[in-house]
Amino acid sequence: MLGHSESIESVKRYYDALGEKEWDRLAATMRGRVSLEVHRRFLGRFVQPGWRVLEVGAGPGRFTRELAALGTRVVVTDVSDVQLDLNKVRLRGTDAEHYVERRELLDVSDTGRYADGEFDAVVAFGGPLSYAFERTDEAMRGLLRVVRPDGFVVASVMSLLGTWRYFLAAITTLGEVVGEDANDEVLRTGDLRHFAREPGDHICRMFRWSDVEALVERGGGRIVDGSASNWASLGDPQALARLEADSGRWERFIAHEIAACAEPGARDGGTHILFAAGAP
Repeated sequence: MLGHSESIESVKRYYDALGEKEWDRLAATMRGRVSLEVHRRFLGRFVQPGWRVLEVGAGPGRFTRELAALGTRVVVTDVSDVQLDLNKVRLRGTDAEHYVERRELLDVSDTGRYADGEFDAVVAFGGPLSYAFERTDEAMRGLLRVVRPDGFVVASVMSLLGTWRYFLAAITTLGEVVGEDANDEVLRTGDLRHFAREPGDHICRMFRWSDVEALVERGGGRIVDGSASNWASLGDPQALARLEADSGRWERFIAHEIAACAEPGARDGGTHILFAAGAP
């Protein structure tokens, strides 16, 4: 299995190669569009106008735009210089660009350049903590350290159980290729490096909700709230298409979906897990 340094290099290569496709990830499917809305509304509950925010794993700027719309000042970071360049391109000529202080390369587990309490909030959507691997605890401590005592870390990680449920057919097929021992290890640890076969494979660590709670506690913080990224929206695509075609029904569905995703029993049920954490 890849070590930490090799793993980070693999993640960089993956997102460099992904390029513009990362922009489309939350818009190309109904599942993605629902996830985007869940993330967007969750973010709005914990980030206030005028705040200074560190955005980790910003990618091409989906949530940079949302942070700008909330009236925050943003330090934009990513592990991929290709994604940082795309962030600049996507925001160029828009009002959102005026809210960006600067852009810089950053590994989520290496926030030592920032002072204690330097930011009002850290936003790490899209799963940056899922790429910290052996340094996940260190990464969590660092994110909590750079937030002021009454601020928040607002993040999402890849969900182990929700991903297993939704992509069962693909995961089962891959397990047949790499072996059931590897499949067992992925389900035990959430570490997709057990499935990696090629240098460009997508590798990450997936989490259970109980893993997130333990991670935040070890990092010296407390969970404020949490959510799945999807619940009912992982169901029948034809039913979802009918709902989306009717704007009134779709808005009501989104409201019900967000309420369902926030239920403690549903937090393991989406493709991602969202959480807000603060000081004890």
